[in-house]
Amino acid sequence: MNPKKPRSPTSPRKDDNLRFRRFLRIPRFLFKWFKKIHSAKVYSMSYVKDPSLAGQGKLNLEIAERHMGALLNVREHFKKTRPFSGLTIGMALHVTKETGVLVRTFVAGGAKVAITGCNPLSTQDDVAAALAKEKDIKVWAYKGESNEDYYKFLTAVIGEEPDITIDDGCDLVTLVHTRHPHLLKKMLGGCEETTTGIIRLKAMEKEGVLKTPMIAVNDNLTKHLMDNYYGTGQSTFDGILRSTNMLIAGSTVVVLGYGSCGKGVALRAKGLGANVIVTEVAAFPALQAAMDGFRVLPMAEAAPLGDLFITVTGNLRVIRMEHIEKMKDGAILANSGHFNHEIDIDTIEKQAKRKRRVRHYLDEYLLKSGKAIFIAGEGRLVNLASAEGHPSEVMSLSFCGQAFACEYLVKHKGKLKNEVITLPDEIDDRIAKMQLEAMKLNIDVLTPEQRKYLASWREGT
Repeated sequence: MNPKKPRSPTSPRKDDNLRFRRFLRIPRFLFKWFKKIHSAKVYSMSYVKDPSLAGQGKLNLEIAERHMGALLNVREHFKKTRPFSGLTIGMALHVTKETGVLVRTFVAGGAKVAITGCNPLSTQDDVAAALAKEKDIKVWAYKGESNEDYYKFLTAVIGEEPDITIDDGCDLVTLVHTRHPHLLKKMLGGCEETTTGIIRLKAMEKEGVLKTPMIAVNDNLTKHLMDNYYGTGQSTFDGILRSTNMLIAGSTVVVLGYGSCGKGVALRAKGLGANVIVTEVAAFPALQAAMDGFRVLPMAEAAPLGDLFITVTGNLRVIRMEHIEKMKDGAILANSGHFNHEIDIDTIEKQAKRKRRVRHYLDEYLLKSGKAIFIAGEGRLVNLASAEGHPSEVMSLSFCGQAFACEYLVKHKGKLKNEVITLPDEIDDRIAKMQLEAMKLNIDVLTPEQRKYLASWREGT
């Protein structure tokens, strides 16, 4: 049975509105004014599922901090420099314990933070409750948000008039551009966490509609070659195993997409003993997959062979009914791309004879043919819907990038173009060194002779 979802704080049922208005004999125009004022009051305070979970959330934040040494070093730097004094940072990120550590880091640097989730199923309710009790933090998030609440909570963050935005998927900054463009004049810029969001931002830039500088944090080496590769690889299987408890060894796993995320997923599947097939639409990553020892097939040919299908493309409807009709009875589908449209859930819902929740975030769809398929995490990010997302160590690297990106926006206020920006290599290198230090690892340094050689063109064979 699905847990009961809390009703939106700003969306009472229509029949409730009517009964309430008639009971008090309030004229329609006055009732609308009352609702507007009431909504404004709700937006001015945090909204979480259960405030009593704050104690557990605080413990989880404590555990995360023990594994995020590099980000804690950034926090100490911010405590001394206070780069965000007087500024508000608006965030649409997965509200997890790791994100909570980042939020605390911004507050240590003088910021006020308004945060909501970037996926309806990714919020950790205990962490949201803990953050809502802390000074200078407002939170609007709960696991299982309706689509209506999802966008109302984004609007609540925008209502705090952020100077800087941090996005994971580009929904927040898109809403600012389309519904609240008056805020763009005061914004220093924003940051984007994920591949999907950067694709959207580059489309905005190409069309000439991007009106604020946006830093592509995902382009950091310490982000996409660590978070996407190591983090997605591990946490995807964490989610799948929590939902299914299936044996990976000996099964056939089809990985759709061979970017950084797909490479990480395929590597972990191979390490767990699976036979791995990769599908791709781009020539070079398909070639990489073949050179890495994986079988490369079109999806139409892979569909009858797979026991488990994992989408990591950032595109839409890469698994469609034409593929599902060819799959084995009992095939399992999961998504580790950002949005929930990589699997064509809408068509599956329409054509299935029956749908039922059979395990923790695992839904069975009985098809007209009599065959059943299973979808983990409702087709949303399986690592967050069914599990807890990436390990803290990996997120420490990503969030160091977010922290330094925001500092970069402050330091270069008014000097940056309205375009998608990659941070300088020195910042990436600084993050890597901080993580090595946190891991208590040392590396060699170049000798003077080696430095001279690398800077010269005269000495050859």
